[in-house]
Amino acid sequence: MTGTATVVGAGIGGLATAIGLRRAGWSVTVLERRTELERYGAAFGIHPTAQSALDRLGVGDALREHAVPYRDAHIRTPDGTSIARLPLERIERKAGRPELLISRPYLLDALLAGLGAFGDVPIKLGERVTDVDALAAGQDLVIGADGIRSAVRTARFGDRSGPREVGTVAWIGIADIESPVHGETWGSGRFFGLTPVEPGRTNWYATAPEATTADELRGLFAGWHDPIPRILAATDPATWIRYEMRHLHPALPSFVSTAPVAPVALVGDAAHAMTPNLGQGACTAILDADALPRALTATPPGPAGVAGALRAYDRERRRSAQRTAFASRTLHRFMSTERTRLRDAAVRLLPG
Repeated sequence: MTGTATVVGAGIGGLATAIGLRRAGWSVTVLERRTELERYGAAFGIHPTAQSALDRLGVGDALREHAVPYRDAHIRTPDGTSIARLPLERIERKAGRPELLISRPYLLDALLAGLGAFGDVPIKLGERVTDVDALAAGQDLVIGADGIRSAVRTARFGDRSGPREVGTVAWIGIADIESPVHGETWGSGRFFGLTPVEPGRTNWYATAPEATTADELRGLFAGWHDPIPRILAATDPATWIRYEMRHLHPALPSFVSTAPVAPVALVGDAAHAMTPNLGQGACTAILDADALPRALTATPPGPAGVAGALRAYDRERRRSAQRTAFASRTLHRFMSTERTRLRDAAVRLLPG
């Protein structure tokens, strides 16, 4: 079936959904409340399943043009002792392709180019949605891709589910030096991650107690193994990005509303915002964006067809995405514990 749709939110999930709908023959408009698209430089990990979804959306080649493979990464203690390997080799063997890392601006550019190739999908900036029912007048579907503070979700599902802080602050940045090691270092109540992002540069992320300031962050990791202090020293604090780690809680009972007036589907953080510990936030949004147009394509035209497609989308994505979100939140607690001896002993039992 085809129809008209409005996508609220021009982030990764919103743009990918718009591409999928347009490829399926839908007429699509994208609304974004910001006056310009966010282009900060954090790196996204793209799992092989999400890579396959991007291939189906027609942007896989653009992804690979700027992405780098993620291999040979370890979990370490602050003195540099490796206690486990991340399961990247197993992922590659199973999927036949490696995990990829790509800078957010490159992925955003790939999606914008994929959407722009159609030539008829407007992206309207500075559009703040306040009335979902009015927005849906004359539309067959509204997609809420407007993040963890989703106005679309609140309008249709109320405010019972919303952002919940976990008491930890995350910092991210990109250093203009290449790290000789990759992976994560777990300390007491804090951890530090290093990944490739492009030749000659290193993506890093750190978590610390909520009250930690930029001036204090370097001190928190000053005694940790090389190259962590060098990475922080090589990055201008003015470019660091700080955010309070949050997740959507409680889990939504549905990602869709099949009301005859203004049927709604949620994708990405609007549906299942999660802590970043598993590195699956972008991947789950991409999988949503792939699944929703497929469900719509497989159903007959008309309101009943839209409702059936939304229920099929919900069955495919909700439990899977919510399991991933729960696992990420659980891993955050495990990584951030101050009972490090017990945690590290458990990590050493992981398969190599």
